[in-house]
Amino acid sequence: MKILLVRLSALGDIVHALPVLSALRRALPQASIDWLVEENYAAILSIASGLRRRIIVRATRSFQSEDALSFGGAVGYVQAVAYLRAEHYDAAIDLQGLIKSAMWARLSGAARVIGFDAAHLREPQAAFLYSETVTPAKRPGQQANGPTGDHVIQKNLSILSALQINSDAVELPLTPHAGAESLAAIDAAGGPRRFVVINPGAAWPNKRWPPDRFGALAAVLQQRTGLRSLVTWGPSERDLADSVIAASSGAAVLAPPTSVEDLAGLMRDAALVVSGDTGPLHIGAAMGAPLVGLYGPTWPERNGPWDPQDVVISRATVCVCHHKRQCLRGSPCINEITLDEVVAASETRLGR
Repeated sequence: MKILLVRLSALGDIVHALPVLSALRRALPQASIDWLVEENYAAILSIASGLRRRIIVRATRSFQSEDALSFGGAVGYVQAVAYLRAEHYDAAIDLQGLIKSAMWARLSGAARVIGFDAAHLREPQAAFLYSETVTPAKRPGQQANGPTGDHVIQKNLSILSALQINSDAVELPLTPHAGAESLAAIDAAGGPRRFVVINPGAAWPNKRWPPDRFGALAAVLQQRTGLRSLVTWGPSERDLADSVIAASSGAAVLAPPTSVEDLAGLMRDAALVVSGDTGPLHIGAAMGAPLVGLYGPTWPERNGPWDPQDVVISRATVCVCHHKRQCLRGSPCINEITLDEVVAASETRLGR
């Protein structure tokens, strides 16, 4: 059987879709499974086991390797469609629920094009492009969204009912190997499980807790636990990371530039990770790192850590801009989370 998974972006959402890959691999060990992904987010799949190939679109260049095929430039879209159709997939599964992802699934020429029903899609029109739709099963008392809704991982797993596969197991098949610079940073910070990772960045401005409070958190944690903090940062986030360090009274240091694989290695070895709702937090969850998650415009019940020992501080119940990138009232609700709350949550999670 040949299966195409379609989840083009973004980093955290791809992490939340990875249990589908694990469930497919368990149920269909002989299947060939490919993943269609955009170039900016393809790196996370390079450390995922169980895939035959990453098929990379919206790419800057074309290349072929043992585990990836990239289609670059405008002509790459045409070439990608031709490649997909030549593969004769038995099923294409759209885990994104956008018109563009549904279009890719349909253009693949797969015998079955599977997605969620219109009521459970970000862009309901995408449902017209599927040959089959799945309605996620709701547990008693649950709603489609909000504080009582299913976690997005469980929603993703439910789509496999179309293939007569039923699984609630959350397994993430990531096997990172951190580079020398990241390993040296871990040693300098105290060694495995002897440092805190602070991730202050996020693509959405209203998901970022103020950097001066992150710095103060690092100072308090070092004073009370002896643990120093490594501050991670991504493209265009260096100034933000420097602001955290400047406010930390010497308790935090800058992490080296990291690939996705390096970041996963740092998270795996951390005693604690403190972050807003963004890709690095979900990578930390995938690595089994102890987490404190800070939530404003998104529901942690849907997008948060899934380990019951992790601690979440949320202002989602008072937010007026759920799942919007910009705050609609001028003062992001995540700013209402106090330093004392995060210190207490960090100590609780470390104690567990």
